[in-house]
Amino acid sequence: MATPLSGIKVLDLTRLAPGPFCTMILGDFGADIIRVQEPGPPTGRRAEQAGTAGTKMVGAGGSAAHNALHRNKRSIGINLKDKEAREIFYQLVKQSDVLVEEMRPGVAKRLGIDYDTLKQMNPRLIYCAVTGYGQTGPYAKLAGHDLNYIALTGALHAIGYADRPPPAPLALIGDFGGGGMFLAFGVVSALLSAQRTSEGQVVDAAMIEGIASLTAFTHGLRAAGWWHDDRQANMLDGGAHFYGNYETKDGKYISVGAIEPEFYAELIQRLGIDAAKMPERMDRAGWPQWRAHLAVIFAGKTLEEWCDLLEGTDACFAPVLTFEEASVHPQNRARGTFTNYQGITQPAPSPRFSLTPGAIQGPAPRPGENSRQTLTDWGLTEDEIEELIVAGVVHQADF
Repeated sequence: MATPLSGIKVLDLTRLAPGPFCTMILGDFGADIIRVQEPGPPTGRRAEQAGTAGTKMVGAGGSAAHNALHRNKRSIGINLKDKEAREIFYQLVKQSDVLVEEMRPGVAKRLGIDYDTLKQMNPRLIYCAVTGYGQTGPYAKLAGHDLNYIALTGALHAIGYADRPPPAPLALIGDFGGGGMFLAFGVVSALLSAQRTSEGQVVDAAMIEGIASLTAFTHGLRAAGWWHDDRQANMLDGGAHFYGNYETKDGKYISVGAIEPEFYAELIQRLGIDAAKMPERMDRAGWPQWRAHLAVIFAGKTLEEWCDLLEGTDACFAPVLTFEEASVHPQNRARGTFTNYQGITQPAPSPRFSLTPGAIQGPAPRPGENSRQTLTDWGLTEDEIEELIVAGVVHQADF
């Protein structure tokens, strides 16, 4: 069955988190993803010239079979610092629809693989660059990571408890939400534009801007006077007693999110609380009293007991699960939210399409695993490929 992006060819020069996540998604929906990387020291003639010194190439770092971010992809070993290798790369560019990179501004130009260079070979090329701070501005060339990017947008300040520093909330907000997901949206949007105009373009995906976009709702609340900059002082940041997490008798946790009055009423009724004896639901001054009261109640039963009482109701309740527990939860199993692909449990492709569903196309490749087959598929003869491998211009991994 056809997938939404069948026939789209993508060159993936990424090696961190947002870029590989983007290309994983594109691959889930049928795009042909080629990872361009140098997996180790040069081979053949280049090895003799270089001695024992290895060459580092954009995209290095390898891809172990357990790395789900690199599923759906093939790997070709090319050293972009080598002139002959770049010529092979240019041949791939001419046949590609999309190129994704996550280098600091200016690096691609020094390598001779920037958009202005490549568009002369392929005017329809969609050139996608994902960075933390973007291609311009005083921070553009600075190093950083997810935590720094969400800090700069105000999002990090709003997360956590009032009496301690903000936590490091995984890398979901910056790398994957504000970075990879917005980049994937940019790729698909630019492809649609290219269909109409026959022209490619640059997609400049700055994580700080993707993260800022994720906070649009919060900015609206703030403008309306419903959001305060203090942590744990708002309805959705753990300040309200009806939207937060509580510890159970057995040291586990539950979540409640009974925002609407009817859902709140059901929660309170099932907990056996006389609301008339407590502060009014939306009285901020009464939230600490409510939270302390609920904390005592929830600590009185085990997680399993609370699931027996509240699951299947509109009390807006869910247990706080570990990754392992989540993979076998009845709702996730019914939906196929997680899949076991070649012995590795990982999220299944999302979202769902009724006519052209996504599917995992293959496991993560080892560096240089698919060089020979990729070049064959993209038009080179066996003799040409063998000459490139012997010369060390292309690396074909042997296992």
